[in-house]
Amino acid sequence: MDDAVLCRSSLAPPALSPYGRASTCPSPVNRMMAGFARDFRDAIDINLGVGYVNEKTIPIALLRRAMDAVIADPVRYRQAFNYGGPEGSANLIGAIGRFLTRSGRLDEQTLARKRLVIGPCGATSILDALAEIFAPGIVVTSDPVYYVYANALERKGFQLLAVPEDDEGIQMETLHRRLAALGERLRRIAFFYVVTVNNPSCTILSEARRRELVELVCSLTARLGRRIPIFFDLAYELLIHDPDVGPRVSALREDPLDLVYEIGTLSKVLAPALRIGYLHGPPGLLMDAMVQKTSDTGFSAPLFAQEMAAYLLDGHIGEQLERVKAGYRDKAVAVRRAIEAVLGPYLESCRGGRAGFYFYLSFSRVETHTGSPFFRYLSRTTGDPAIDGPPEEVAPRVVYLPGEYCVHPRGELVEAGRRQLRLSYGFEDTPALVRAIGLMAEAARFALAHQAPEQAPVHSR
Repeated sequence: MDDAVLCRSSLAPPALSPYGRASTCPSPVNRMMAGFARDFRDAIDINLGVGYVNEKTIPIALLRRAMDAVIADPVRYRQAFNYGGPEGSANLIGAIGRFLTRSGRLDEQTLARKRLVIGPCGATSILDALAEIFAPGIVVTSDPVYYVYANALERKGFQLLAVPEDDEGIQMETLHRRLAALGERLRRIAFFYVVTVNNPSCTILSEARRRELVELVCSLTARLGRRIPIFFDLAYELLIHDPDVGPRVSALREDPLDLVYEIGTLSKVLAPALRIGYLHGPPGLLMDAMVQKTSDTGFSAPLFAQEMAAYLLDGHIGEQLERVKAGYRDKAVAVRRAIEAVLGPYLESCRGGRAGFYFYLSFSRVETHTGSPFFRYLSRTTGDPAIDGPPEEVAPRVVYLPGEYCVHPRGELVEAGRRQLRLSYGFEDTPALVRAIGLMAEAARFALAHQAPEQAPVHSR
């Protein structure tokens, strides 16, 4: 036995790939969220960090009706509880197309020219597949970044060119300057990745900015003699609930060189557990590779879930979408009112609240990173029992996503990120959200009293 133990202890670890080795170290945000999840207390602690939808928006009765309809019609919904294929259910592909044309996003002619495929496990599986299909290179995106995908791309050997955004999306002047600075490395660009309602900032990409980005990738394609695709991630596009935002149209309608792809999901408007994500764009090698990658993974999303989604898109999506948007709109208005009333004196800016379910706050002087007094107050780790409470009954905690995880660690916003945070109003109910904002105000006062002077610079608005 001793010899066996000694032998095992002297063995080298498995020969992991570069991605495998990079993945042995959890990302910072995963470590933080895992720490809270271990002892999170429902109805006591308040989670503003998780990007979950609100349970009340999930249409349980409609899902039950959809399941019954699929079971009752084995002719239309063939073999719904079997494996299915790698491209996706014909019923769902057709239903998504009909939904896009009914809503005015897409015209019939454009729909007929494009190809739509269903991913194996939501929109995230589409993103993961792109990182496998493309040779590692430079990915152009906005800053703040979609931190989950940014971290995954870098672990797979990609480099990010993260460009700060303004109220309309990626700053085009800055983007042109950053591209020019690449010099010969411009040839290493793999693709552009743009979230149309950005996560974490919830900045809504304007129609004019979208057209500018398409024109830019067309120009780069002509210059480099190689297609530079652009992927528009529509994860929160269906959740634009501000009535002042005009109608949205698909970028696929204005794509002269077949460079535009859209990544869609039904998770936010139906149910995340259905795991429906899709890629829509021009037919060709990239789409062929995507289908093969799905086949390598196994199959597209569970077939019964696809058929249920098809049933709901054809008959019930209008009422469901309006109900979901109205719910998030009501919460956004209430949360913004609380932010302005309670946190307003401490803020430099407040973005979001017009789509999706995030606000992105920038503080004037209060730092929000995981080592800050603000964070320690809300996580009840100050070391002061009067604030933290006794070990057996810790005071209510508030989880948020620090800005240090939302900005690119080698980008232009690192310093600003130390004073920022993303607040999700999706999961918790409104009274809990308002309580959390009150606790944030207490934390801000505590932070200003305990930050070192050099940690509390004054920033102009």
